[in-house]
Amino acid sequence: MKRLGDLLANLFDGETLEKAKGYASIFSCWKDLTEKNHIASAFAHSRIASLDNRLIWIEVDHPGWKQIIQTKERKLLYDFRLRFPKMNFSGICIMLQKPNGEGRSPDSVEGQALPEEKADGRESSAETVGDSGINYEGIKDEVLKKTLMRLEKEIARKNFSG
Repeated sequence: MKRLGDLLANLFDGETLEKAKGYASIFSCWKDLTEKNHIASAFAHSRIASLDNRLIWIEVDHPGWKQIIQTKERKLLYDFRLRFPKMNFSGICIMLQKPNGEGRSPDSVEGQALPEEKADGRESSAETVGDSGINYEGIKDEVLKKTLMRLEKEIARKNFSG
């Protein structure tokens, strides 16, 4: 069984791989930053949905969580800038999930939908293979799997647009 790092190394060149690692660490630090800013309970109700135009898009499942995160928005942005100075973040956008649970991230606005789920909560097999041919079925952690698939789409979109 191949390691995730090996799969990413086969998919991307060295420079792109380093960018991907940077993006992945941004998405994975959300829990730590909510804890650091005394809003740890917000982690279970929010996620970093996307990075676009130097903005960090955070998606929440209820307007109350949006308000709570907004109270810490300046400190969270400071912490993101401190951890990732090369990213030159300019702001945080907090958005509410649509009622069906599908977010309104920049990806969905541009027609790049998130993976569809079957009625039992599992992704369909066609959706566990990324655009580049990477098979994500072996990844048991659903949050990690979805994050990697979004990351792959984000990198592909950025490579084609800029």
